[in-house]
Amino acid sequence: MSDIASTPRPPYYAVIFSSHRTEGDNGYAEMADRMVDLAALQPGFLGIESVRDGLGLTVSYWDSVEAIRDWKRNAEHQVAQERGRIAWYSGFKVRIARVERDYGL
Repeated sequence: MSDIASTPRPPYYAVIFSSHRTEGDNGYAEMADRMVDLAALQPGFLGIESVRDGLGLTVSYWDSVEAIRDWKRNAEHQVAQERGRIAWYSGFKVRIARVERDYGL
């Protein structure tokens, strides 16, 4: 994912997921692709941006905190979260922020 997400006029919400991976893929790439596809089907999803160069950063954009809560509770996403804790991440942090302003070229 190298594109900048096209988001609506603020306010909207961002879920910022910062992570350090464990060694090896262990099914990570396939699951990560699946989670992007699944998130895109969720009501309230606005877009996603992701980079990894040692530290991984994924920012997903949502129209409400309720949409974020529903995504966190998605059964397939919960399986991926558990697998992440067990096998894919040596550390991570999730932050949720309200976007008040955005601008760019």
